[in-house]
Amino acid sequence: MAVLPIGDAKIGLVVGSGLAGCLEAFVDARATPYAKIPGFPVSSVPGHAGELLVGRLGGVPVAALSGRAHYYEGHPMEKIVAGVRALVRSGVKAVVLTNAAGGIRRSLRPGDLMLITDHINGFGTNPLIGANDETLGPRFPDMSFVYDRQLRRLARAAARRLRIPIREGVYVGLYGPSYETPAEIRMWGRLGAHAVGMSTVPEAIELCHAGVRVLGISAISNMAAGIRPRPLDHDDVMAVGAKTAMRLARLLQELMPRLDADVRN
Repeated sequence: MAVLPIGDAKIGLVVGSGLAGCLEAFVDARATPYAKIPGFPVSSVPGHAGELLVGRLGGVPVAALSGRAHYYEGHPMEKIVAGVRALVRSGVKAVVLTNAAGGIRRSLRPGDLMLITDHINGFGTNPLIGANDETLGPRFPDMSFVYDRQLRRLARAAARRLRIPIREGVYVGLYGPSYETPAEIRMWGRLGAHAVGMSTVPEAIELCHAGVRVLGISAISNMAAGIRPRPLDHDDVMAVGAKTAMRLARLLQELMPRLDADVRN
């Protein structure tokens, strides 16, 4: 995997479905399409631009992956994590993973932002299967603290300063592409999940393996199947995501200088 042209950026950002609007806050940004980066898969999903964006967010250098590839598109796991693995090899010290997610707990509402405290891997596989790359991390990495507690503390403080309500909870990652049935959502809720989506978990595992700090933020774009008496639709996910992206942009602008200072110390 080639080293990415990210300059002095120590913070990476992965932008999920419908959330590309938060990248409008970037200053002096330069974009590189994934198709021009060796080893990068190109997403076919609406709402995923498919480009590396390098610029300044909140006054500090940030390297953003605008869009991601998904397991349900038929990509192998090694392609799913190619983007974050390239960020690791390029020198980032922390990555903010964002996604659009369905709310399982009734305390969540569409438009909420949720800090991920932990995850459940429902993909039925793992990006670390196969020969281990010792230059990245150990064969059997610990997963007790995937989502960095100090970075969550900084995110909560930033949200308080902006008076943006922020939730916390467990994210379950599933492979899709069909949405879950109401029975499946009831099961995941009983197993401890607060929100559900089709991404993030493989990237978080890969980053944890490499010793890179992770902050996960879910934008609750809809209530999961069976929570409300209406069918789920990807267009609705995109519409709510677009509205939530502006709130997420404000949070990231406030947060990035603190994250950058923390990872450089």
